[in-house]
Amino acid sequence: MPHFIDFVLYQLPPPPCRVLEVGCGTEGGLVPALAAAGYDALGVDPDAPEGERFVRGTFESLSPSNTLLQGWEAVVAARVLHHVRPLGEAIERLAALAPLLLVDEFAWELIDEPAQEWYERRHRELSEAGASPPGPPSLDAWRGRHADLHRQAILLGALRDSYEETALVHVPYLYRWLGDPASESVERELIDGGAFGPIGWRWAGVAR
Repeated sequence: MPHFIDFVLYQLPPPPCRVLEVGCGTEGGLVPALAAAGYDALGVDPDAPEGERFVRGTFESLSPSNTLLQGWEAVVAARVLHHVRPLGEAIERLAALAPLLLVDEFAWELIDEPAQEWYERRHRELSEAGASPPGPPSLDAWRGRHADLHRQAILLGALRDSYEETALVHVPYLYRWLGDPASESVERELIDGGAFGPIGWRWAGVAR
């Protein structure tokens, strides 16, 4: 299954297109890979790495008159929008920054009992083998701490208010929380076999 960088590179115009990644995180998100592919990429995040390709702060806090936020052709948002508030206002701002938006998200509310059982069992197996899965060992406890996250329908509705949807792809997601690449193929097989549905989704849209 192609990863988000493959989805992004497929959707982007050819380099040297200017790409702004919001919420690039402490490791810089896709910015290094985009730069290596010839794109003029910049990452914005309160905990962004140091360097000329990164700015520390939230995209909401930066002034619209800031030259760093002008002249972009695409915005990338990976696992950012599910906790942004007010959501509609933030998406309208993204639409004003660039005509193309590429999103990587997950539908946490679609984690049903079979998916939870598989995930938690695999989490225990990896932990007992000495690994340190980055995701929560208990999804019930995680839900209790994150009940305010936007659901997929809310996110898609807000995106479609400001953008014309050009792509929506559903993909495995739980393997990321397991931090175990080998679990990706297992999760895909379970999804294909109907054991449970895909949790992750990728989206592209053009501003109206």
